[in-house]
Amino acid sequence: MTDHVLVTDDGAIRTVRMNRPEKKNALTAAMYDAMAAALESAGAGSPVRCVLITGVAGTFTAGNDLQDFLAAAMGGQGLGSPVIRFLHALARCERPLVAAVEGNAVGLGTTMMLHCDYAVAAPDARFQTPFVSLGLLPEAASTLIAPALMGHRRAFELLVMGKPLNGEEAKACGLVNAVAPAGQVEAVAMEAAKRIAALPAEAVAVSRRMMKGTPDAIVARMDAEAEEFKRRLKSPEAKAAFEAFLRRKK
Repeated sequence: MTDHVLVTDDGAIRTVRMNRPEKKNALTAAMYDAMAAALESAGAGSPVRCVLITGVAGTFTAGNDLQDFLAAAMGGQGLGSPVIRFLHALARCERPLVAAVEGNAVGLGTTMMLHCDYAVAAPDARFQTPFVSLGLLPEAASTLIAPALMGHRRAFELLVMGKPLNGEEAKACGLVNAVAPAGQVEAVAMEAAKRIAALPAEAVAVSRRMMKGTPDAIVARMDAEAEEFKRRLKSPEAKAAFEAFLRRKK
């Protein structure tokens, strides 16, 4: 476990908080493992009825930690097993997922929304997926879920062209449910989590399962994306993009 992810239970609601503000909540392998464990243990045998995923004030996540990501890439691991574990946990989570987003939600911070049942964002939240600009491709089964949710054209604009969305734009295309003033986002999301948790748990679970369908197709797409991601990391396009990115960072 890592103190960069804080997991707290308050009655029937579990809060999973990304807590690395000095790095804008850039996600490390240890953070992925901790978040995956928090979702995996919130199953049918748990008193948890709803999971709230959030960050710290003004920051959701900047996406993958660069050093961890480069280490996994150089080692030929692709996304890396902690990331895959977290993605599978998102797809197979048996409890409703609620998100509260302030600030940047980059990469997985955006594609994670596709697995949430309810999401609240600040007006100035910034959802962005820079995968293709790095010579890679989107993950988290976003190539399957996003076109079904928002249509091919909007999904293409977000996932391939990398167009950022603010809170209102994310709501308009169905990526989030509601927009709340900065500083009130988590409170609004928590109210939604409480309403969900107060409903009959078995009825919620059955309804959610019927709406989402079996997670097997989602997991299969995640795994297919991960394999292609691994191949793309070795491509001339990705190598050139990362070299250019690292030169800008110096």
